[in-house]
Amino acid sequence: MPKVDNPTACGNNLTGSIPPEIGNATQIHELDLSLNHLVGLIPRGLGRLTFFGEVDVECDSIPSILGDLLKLYRLNLSNNKLSQAIPLQLGKLVQLNELDLSYNSLEGSIPSAISNMESLMTLNLSHNNLSGSIPSSFEEMHGLSYVDISYNHLEGPLPNISAFREAPSERLKENKRLCGKVGALLPPCNAHGSKKDHKVILSVLAVFVLLSALFTIVFVIVQRKKKHQDTKQNHMHGEISFSVLNFDGKSMYEEIIRATEDFDSTYCIGKGGHGSVYRVNLSSGDVVAVKKLHLLWDGEIEFQKEFLNEVRALSEIRHRNIVKLYGFCAHKRHSFLVYEYLERCSLAAILSKEEEAKELGWSKRVNIVKGLAHALSYMHHDCLPPIVHRDISSKNILLDSEYEACVSDFGTAKFLNPDSTNWTTAAGTYGYMAPELAYTMEVNEKSDVYSFGVVTLEIIMGSHPGDVLSSLSSGASSSSSSASPAPEMPISKVLDQRISPPTKQEAGEVVSLVKIAFASLNPSSQCRPTMKKVSQLLSSTQRLHLSKPLHMTTCGELLALDGFTA
Repeated sequence: MPKVDNPTACGNNLTGSIPPEIGNATQIHELDLSLNHLVGLIPRGLGRLTFFGEVDVECDSIPSILGDLLKLYRLNLSNNKLSQAIPLQLGKLVQLNELDLSYNSLEGSIPSAISNMESLMTLNLSHNNLSGSIPSSFEEMHGLSYVDISYNHLEGPLPNISAFREAPSERLKENKRLCGKVGALLPPCNAHGSKKDHKVILSVLAVFVLLSALFTIVFVIVQRKKKHQDTKQNHMHGEISFSVLNFDGKSMYEEIIRATEDFDSTYCIGKGGHGSVYRVNLSSGDVVAVKKLHLLWDGEIEFQKEFLNEVRALSEIRHRNIVKLYGFCAHKRHSFLVYEYLERCSLAAILSKEEEAKELGWSKRVNIVKGLAHALSYMHHDCLPPIVHRDISSKNILLDSEYEACVSDFGTAKFLNPDSTNWTTAAGTYGYMAPELAYTMEVNEKSDVYSFGVVTLEIIMGSHPGDVLSSLSSGASSSSSSASPAPEMPISKVLDQRISPPTKQEAGEVVSLVKIAFASLNPSSQCRPTMKKVSQLLSSTQRLHLSKPLHMTTCGELLALDGFTA
């Protein structure tokens, strides 16, 4: 029957299977075999019916060959016992107007290939076991006017097209978790999604925290092992870590080396018994003074101890009249200390220059002596254990922009522990050392007191008091145990002649300094005053009163005045 147009066998209680020869009827537009008792598979020969327009048949599953019926405009497979999934091949039916798969047992998800049915107007997938979400590609099916997806297990957002927006609730009900502003009485998607998303976020966060904790633990363990290995290695190579200004040690070390061109002499601003001092301009704009120590770190055990003494002492000191230590570096190539930079350099440098010395009036000089006394009193009596500087000299007294004195250079600083009184090398600068150090190596606070007396006389006289010290030494060896210059020497001869004589108000403070200086230079260390006593006296308002003008007063008359005892 190759030319049959619309054969129908609806409701005839036909049994058996569909004969394969039906595929030879190439001009069939509509074939209705519904409401029969046909069994078996749909013959593959139906795929040759190129003008096949409508199929209405009962069977067990949707055959994939239906996708070959490219002219099909209506497909009704409802009210059967169809199972399994909707075949993807149905997406090739681009001329299909109506697809009814309702009242079956179809499973799986809705294939996105259905959105390829450009002519589809009616879609009924109700009363099945479909699950998952509706493909987002359905939003391109603008020709779809009727949809029924009720009684399934679908979830997720509805496509935002009129077929879903205008669908009554009966066509959407009895699903798992459909959502969206379209459709009747459906909750917004973020209401369902928020809980789910919240759980996901919490789960991800918990995993992240756990991984972070594990990473931190591993990192700490690795760093501790590395630090232990570095410490051990540094100990073997004679190195100590670098620490300065809370910056990264290695970068700061490299910056100092670069800024001084590997400690070129051009940047050197002074030299001492234990090192050279360099002015360093940091990239941050700060200026620091770097004291590069002369001795190498490797193999110098005594030097290592000395260096660490200086660092340990200065790191604990906080006083306005003591130079601040910012940091240190102990390295086999370079070992240095990093101090605050003071603009006016050392007291010795200022006193040695005519013009600068003239700027140092009597009130400034008195204030410098006070600052030095306060610093030494703090070291001897307020530090625990007490600290002896052991190298007080005019080179180690630095002045800031306001001519405030600051003690520097703790290269030979010593803690006065009960078990550390024996020393095998002399400490200090010649011309400032106490005389007892010539025959004993025991150093104590009174050694600093003697050096303080020398510096005080140097400030008053404007130069090192070598001749006065010689006369004091010869006088002490001959008869007296007290320090006194030639009694007949006028005090005016002791004063710096480059500046004007002190005023009447300044004279009392100046003669007090002279008397304190001579008391500090007493050949007997036990007879010298403590720096605490000196500091207290200089802080008091009590001053010596002269019975006659200063230029007529002799040293002997000054020392005979009451007002100070050791």
